[in-house]
Amino acid sequence: MIKVAPSILSADFADMGREVERVEAWGADYVHFDVMDGSFVNAITFGPAMCKAVRKHTELPLDVHLMVEHPETHIEQFRDAGANILTFHAEADRHIHRTLQKIRLAGMKAGVVLNPASPLCLIEHVLEECDMVLLMSVNPGAGGQKFIPEVLKKISELRAMANARGLALDIEVDGGINPETAGLCIKAGANVLVAGNSVFTAPDPKAMVTAIRAGSAV
Repeated sequence: MIKVAPSILSADFADMGREVERVEAWGADYVHFDVMDGSFVNAITFGPAMCKAVRKHTELPLDVHLMVEHPETHIEQFRDAGANILTFHAEADRHIHRTLQKIRLAGMKAGVVLNPASPLCLIEHVLEECDMVLLMSVNPGAGGQKFIPEVLKKISELRAMANARGLALDIEVDGGINPETAGLCIKAGANVLVAGNSVFTAPDPKAMVTAIRAGSAV
């Protein structure tokens, strides 16, 4: 099943509760929540307090993507704020296996993220601890970037790796997702698609969510 996770990085920060309600009304599967600390990436977005605030406005799973240094220090805060899925960057953690275990022990689904230039070998020995792997198809830190097509090969290789081990792994792709690039990612083996600007700026966001899920034109 293909799932769509609109990123509220592209939403109206002044009315985030209503924006999250709109995401649910559009038929999305997750709310994607981008956390940036001003260190791992230049931008600063929002943290556990915003996560707790939007939790009251939706029943959808909150898919929290940590773009932060020392992600292991944020696990309990986001658990308590209502996060359902917590992913963190392999590039930001020296102890990936331990952090994945801590997330699962906290009661959330656990996942690891790779930047476009980061190889799969960074995570091949922890796949059994992952519910999800998020592959960045842009460089992290800002919305509205162009899709990097080289990620498609990485998606295919990761899906083959998961299948060979009998793992029901969610492969999420984030960056430059629209109906066209969604179709390419789905064909390569992805099943969770993060979309920001393409959804929030669409004339008909509900139709855009449907089109992204189908990987076809609106």
